Amino acid sequence: MRIQRIVALLLMLAVMFIFGASAFANDNANEVLYKKLSALIQKSDTELIQKLNRNSRDLNWENGEACKFQGHLRLLDSGQTGKSLDETQIYLIRRSDGEIFILSIPDRQHPNYNDLAKVMTSKMAFNIKVRSLAVEGQKYQFAQFIDKPIQPMVHKVFKTMIVSMLFLIMAGMGLTLTIKDFTILFIKPKAILIGETLQFGVLPLIAVGLGYLMGFHANYPFIFVGMVLITATPGGVTSNLMTHYAKGDVALSISLTSISTVLSIIFLPLLLSAYCANIPDIEVPTAIVARTVIVLVLIPLIVGMVVRRINEKFAERLIPFFNKLGMVALFILIFAGVMGNMEVFGDTDRYGIMFYSMVLLLTSLGMLFGAVIPKILGMSNFQTKAISLETGLRSVTLSMSIALLIQDSMGDFHSSMFFVGGAFGVFMYVAGLVAIKAYPVLLPEKGDKNL
Repeated sequence: MRIQRIVALLLMLAVMFIFGASAFANDNANEVLYKKLSALIQKSDTELIQKLNRNSRDLNWENGEACKFQGHLRLLDSGQTGKSLDETQIYLIRRSDGEIFILSIPDRQHPNYNDLAKVMTSKMAFNIKVRSLAVEGQKYQFAQFIDKPIQPMVHKVFKTMIVSMLFLIMAGMGLTLTIKDFTILFIKPKAILIGETLQFGVLPLIAVGLGYLMGFHANYPFIFVGMVLITATPGGVTSNLMTHYAKGDVALSISLTSISTVLSIIFLPLLLSAYCANIPDIEVPTAIVARTVIVLVLIPLIVGMVVRRINEKFAERLIPFFNKLGMVALFILIFAGVMGNMEVFGDTDRYGIMFYSMVLLLTSLGMLFGAVIPKILGMSNFQTKAISLETGLRSVTLSMSIALLIQDSMGDFHSSMFFVGGAFGVFMYVAGLVAIKAYPVLLPEKGDKNL
């Protein structure tokens, strides 16, 4: 069966996710330092902040050790007014392996330092000089730029490719849709209402509950944001395919996917803001998220529907290509994400058994609640299968693409939002296959009046 081959391949990626961690060492000292500096900024300890900034400039930088690597620039800002930047801000350079340097700024008007906001938006290649200095009994590593940081071409190409592929995937989804797929809202309002409430109401609440219960909200907030992000994305074509194999209501599944895709323009930024606004040091760029969903979801969806409206036969011929493109894009995202962020696997506290258990629970509970609640509300087994799979399966490509576009500017150094989506993309197939095997027993076709 085609779906079993897909699951087998994704299970191989799951092994890479889980067991790749053994090859790398976790650097807890730098994590502790980062948290300490963050707390320092939150407490507005201007005296120590000023010492760190000013003392670093007095070092003999001619004797600094040259160092080249890839990483991120992050700004910690207390936001206080009426004080100098030396008292309120610290810039940190975090190397990909986790090592942290405090950026020493000799002159904010210097060409290498006058546009640091742009440097923070992407993973960059750094060429720096490094010096160490003890301040108030604590040893810190400081850095100054030798050259202005540049974004590696491979990251530019990867982002451009993923954005382009997502646009085409959503256009491909539009090729499969007609106005009829939306009019089902008036034909089967109860099924649609239940399905969308489960998708944008119940599943995000499950994510939030797991995030608090399993400690991600307090200890690893970007994982928590990733949990909300993946559950706030719409369903995808995978749910339609699995509903077909489960012998469920494919027409309902397609309609739920179509309507949830449109609703995601509102709910994706709304849910991120609602559930993540109270997390310290995290500011969700809701405007960017909303713009991204409109440009990469709504517009291509409309383009695809218009093409189908003009030439339906041509649209039908294109659909198989776009279906394959969607699978290829998912594999590229997961594989490239793993290969490009291998260093994070060493952080087994963050990406350990608890993390993978959470991801599997999230998709599994989505399908469970997606089956139990519709049955309680009187839905047929035929419709319940579609709603269950639509609830537990998400548009992983969209989630990972959004994470990729916003994680650098948000300071998600560990790619946690991206990894939640990637892990979910692997385990949702496993949970979906288990659900399909269980449906004949739990939701039998025999006697289903709506078949």
